[in-house]
Amino acid sequence: MFQMGKTIVSEDILEKEFVCNLSACHGGCCVDGDAGAPLNEEETKILEEIYPIVKPFLRKEGVAAIEAQGTWIKGTDGDLETPLINNKDCAYVIFDGKTALCGIEQAYNQGLVKWKKPVSCHLYPIRVKDFTDFAAVNYDRWDICSPACSLGKELEVPVYKFVKEALIRRFGEDWYMELEKVAAELKDNPMQKRRR
Repeated sequence: MFQMGKTIVSEDILEKEFVCNLSACHGGCCVDGDAGAPLNEEETKILEEIYPIVKPFLRKEGVAAIEAQGTWIKGTDGDLETPLINNKDCAYVIFDGKTALCGIEQAYNQGLVKWKKPVSCHLYPIRVKDFTDFAAVNYDRWDICSPACSLGKELEVPVYKFVKEALIRRFGEDWYMELEKVAAELKDNPMQKRRR
């Protein structure tokens, strides 16, 4: 772990490799698990605002779940998250054949909304946990992402490069440039890792 401004960052995001492999996992992260995508307060307002535009992209099951539960919910631990369909699929999930996609992102790709998707989804496999004085930036390991780890290794793409756009979206360009400097330092001098 190392500190950058008000973030504590796991070295795993610099050292581990990852590239989503939808043809192998079929977007399993959107349909597996026991909770919706984590949201922040601002994102709950965005979801309420864009829902009428996104709704035509969604499956009838997703629309039913949202209309019953709301565009966002408080999870069992009190965290804000997207609602689920029957405690499984994210309510915003749509399918292209067997592959799960994001209905919000489809509306974004067509230029109908300016918000791509929840930043937690965009950042995955990085998870950010906000505390009072800092944010913890960690690599989240999940078995369904094994194909992404294999593809990342094959293509030699570290996690932080795979989610560059999302990290800039979350922390800003200056923060990301600083992260690149740290990555270069650690690559040039692996012993430095022990001193941080």
